[in-house]
Amino acid sequence: MTTILLARHGETDWNREGRFQGHADPPLNDAGRAQAAALADALAADGIAAVYSSDLRRAAQTAEIVAAHLGLPVRRHRGLREIDVGSWSGLTRAEVEQRFPDGFARWLHGDVGHDGETREQLTRRVHAAVLEIAGAHAGQRVLVVTHGGAIRALQRVVLGEPLAALGNCATTTFVLVDGALSRLD
Repeated sequence: MTTILLARHGETDWNREGRFQGHADPPLNDAGRAQAAALADALAADGIAAVYSSDLRRAAQTAEIVAAHLGLPVRRHRGLREIDVGSWSGLTRAEVEQRFPDGFARWLHGDVGHDGETREQLTRRVHAAVLEIAGAHAGQRVLVVTHGGAIRALQRVVLGEPLAALGNCATTTFVLVDGALSRLD
């Protein structure tokens, strides 16, 4: 059994301001760095064998803080990126609602609404990346630092629907058994 501990990246100023980040690359803020340090402390005795992250800065910085504490390198994987939100990137919900009212209304009802990546594209990309990572670490415990949308995409694959969004540096655990992911926690 391979255990995949998924962690959402630490806070950015855009998180605090309620901005859609997508593939934009804002760094962690001071609170995000503190969250990552607390995550590192929490995982110190957790038997993590490898650390992976999205190649976007907020996830990579979170992973680097944790990995330094664990004495491990970080392996960046583009497949772990957040959903591409297209022209919504950098906008607040209010700005999106004003500029793209039809898309915003669809988004509120569970559709994507923006002109970026579809949920299906995100799900295929993230699921393939996590299966690849798990396959490279059979029987080990691996930390994967990624994004809220990516985690929710995996939850859709495993559970049929996503759970409530994780807070910054919160975790959820999946296991790979006989080539299939299931939720552990």
